[in-house]
Amino acid sequence: MKSTYKFSFLMLMLIATLPVHAAEPKPITEAEVNAAQQAGCDELLRIGQVHKEGGDYRAIASILIDDLYDYKEGKVFFKPTLAFGKNTFRSTKKGALSYFVSGDKDYPEDTGFALKHWIKARYDNNAAENGIQIYGDLAITMGNVYFTNSKGEEVMVDKTFVFRRCSDGKLRLCVHKSSLPFDPVGK
Repeated sequence: MKSTYKFSFLMLMLIATLPVHAAEPKPITEAEVNAAQQAGCDELLRIGQVHKEGGDYRAIASILIDDLYDYKEGKVFFKPTLAFGKNTFRSTKKGALSYFVSGDKDYPEDTGFALKHWIKARYDNNAAENGIQIYGDLAITMGNVYFTNSKGEEVMVDKTFVFRRCSDGKLRLCVHKSSLPFDPVGK
């Protein structure tokens, strides 16, 4: 009886020293990816509206970046639509903030994409049947984002997004590449 007790005690001690693994993150769903993309469109419009009303649009843009991009926990590969030259890629929140609202001396070429006062923004995932690929806690989308200005003119942007489920359960972008579509005529 004593040897069984010793064996059980030793097994419990051994088990107690094994590393504890966190639960696997729940797989991303298409609905979550679509909700994250819609939130990005909505928040971009909100930044422009707050700017137009004279509010603290920089604070709103900072919240948008924290909510939609994975700068806090990971690395972000961000190639914004109108970025070029030495500041083409925005690997920091500071660079992303400048792209959306301008005003940073380190990014003098930025005019503030969100400050163009877009009145409508929508997206589609049209690179394949549904344009979304999901791999556990990563999701990839490819398609277009459409921005409408106050004159009713629509600008289409090609986009590739990769979302990651972060430790708080939220989806955030770890890759954002957008560009204007190729125009062979050069219009």
